[in-house]
Amino acid sequence: MATTLEVRFDSGDAWCSASLYRPDGSGPHPVIVMGHGLGGLRQMRLPAFAERFVDAGYACLVFDYRHFGSSGGEPRQLLDIKRQLQDWQSALRYVRGRAELNSAKIVLWGSSFGGGHVLVAAADDGKVAAVVSQCPFTDGLSSAMAANPISSAKVTALAALDKLGASFGRAPIMVALAGQPGAAALMTAPDCEPGYLRLVPPGLAFQNQVAARFGLDIVRYFPGRRTSDITCP
Repeated sequence: MATTLEVRFDSGDAWCSASLYRPDGSGPHPVIVMGHGLGGLRQMRLPAFAERFVDAGYACLVFDYRHFGSSGGEPRQLLDIKRQLQDWQSALRYVRGRAELNSAKIVLWGSSFGGGHVLVAAADDGKVAAVVSQCPFTDGLSSAMAANPISSAKVTALAALDKLGASFGRAPIMVALAGQPGAAALMTAPDCEPGYLRLVPPGLAFQNQVAARFGLDIVRYFPGRRTSDITCP
């Protein structure tokens, strides 16, 4: 019978919480490591994918980045690209250390911002069997140029203030993840806010915000440039 375990693995200065879905049988099972997009938590519809993959015979490790959900890390709601990429490396190290998982058959699966992360993680690791990059974020500058200019100006101003405050040890200044067009939010397409929040299951403690300093980092992230370094399908 398929089982689900709530687990955690060390990553940098804290830990990541995760759900490990295991199919029937003793294994070793091929495994899919799954991470969400911009500010998302693993409970936000990723179990629907994992359950289908388990039915097909795969194990799945679905994790939350540090600073989000039930994972460790302070301050909360800090979206840091380098730290999230480190979390992917830590997740790979974790699944390779479990006897019931096949370390020669590891797939990385990421959606949106996580879809960009898996391109970098696969290129850096060089040993995964396959990558699934769903509607990936690939180019920070292109994304910034396509964004609502009023929203971009608001986010940039708050990001600069948050970055300055962080140098003095102050609590983060927040911006919304998803908001209405023109709002101080990272995603402001007309249908974005209701669509994004619809992923949140009832009762989940979810915060539609992140530390604003991320707005200065996203424009310098180009994970799509790493695709030529990926050697697997």
